[in-house]
Amino acid sequence: MSTMTTSLVTTATLLPDTGVLAQMAGLLIVTGAVAGVLAGLLGVGGGIVLVPAFFYVFQTLGYGGDQLMQMCLATSLATIIVTSLRSVFSHNKKGAVDWEILRGWGPGIAIGAIIGVTVAASLRSTTLQALFGILALVIGLYMALGRAEWRLGDAMPKGLRRAVASPMVGLLSVLMGIGGGSFGVPLMSLHATPIHRAVATAAGFGVIIAVPSVIGFLFVPIDTAVRPPFTVGAVNLAAFVVVIAMTLVTAPWGVKLAHAMDPKPLKRVFAVFLILVALNMLRKSLGF
Repeated sequence: MSTMTTSLVTTATLLPDTGVLAQMAGLLIVTGAVAGVLAGLLGVGGGIVLVPAFFYVFQTLGYGGDQLMQMCLATSLATIIVTSLRSVFSHNKKGAVDWEILRGWGPGIAIGAIIGVTVAASLRSTTLQALFGILALVIGLYMALGRAEWRLGDAMPKGLRRAVASPMVGLLSVLMGIGGGSFGVPLMSLHATPIHRAVATAAGFGVIIAVPSVIGFLFVPIDTAVRPPFTVGAVNLAAFVVVIAMTLVTAPWGVKLAHAMDPKPLKRVFAVFLILVALNMLRKSLGF
């Protein structure tokens, strides 16, 4: 066999099967479309939907192992860079972003995000599944039972309380593969920040969380035998591109639906869905 023929055979074995690529593309298109509609309709961050969706897609296609969750978290956070930047620019045009909060909380959140990558890279996929399940359960219960009048204070914490809380926001967000909304909005709302301002500022949290964490995840080595095609470090570029393309198309549909109906009952329904997803993640992490 000639050198050229050997090279061609080797290249062919390295290329992913077209059937697998087609299945992957189809599942990711649906995932991105649903995530975009939910983000626009309910104002929830895409990560809370994308991480379990990526987990299902990658596992269905036969990719797994002890680093499956790392790929799900990293790819979700990569999409959050784009969606959060877009959201921040949009909200800033309306003067809704509280830049004082961002300046005060940003450095601690970034430090927490970097620590989060280090922690996530060292944990088994089952442990990360359990952490996601527990934290998603807490978020789901808050969405279902939380009240707008609940307060922990009249202003966002500063000094030592901020020095402790801000890295925790970054750390926990990375361990869930989510942006700033799921923890940032409740945190600011509980400290008397108006909801529209909290949502806008939390988008800024998302950028601060996602950028350093994705850079870190690009250097996390994943076994080539268990990673999907087009994966760099722990970030799957195919999933990133397809999901971003779909969310940019479908998010405005969700916004239109939100204006056409009352989203509050839908948030309760989504909270129940999130609780079920969290319990399923916990079940899988325990091997049941």
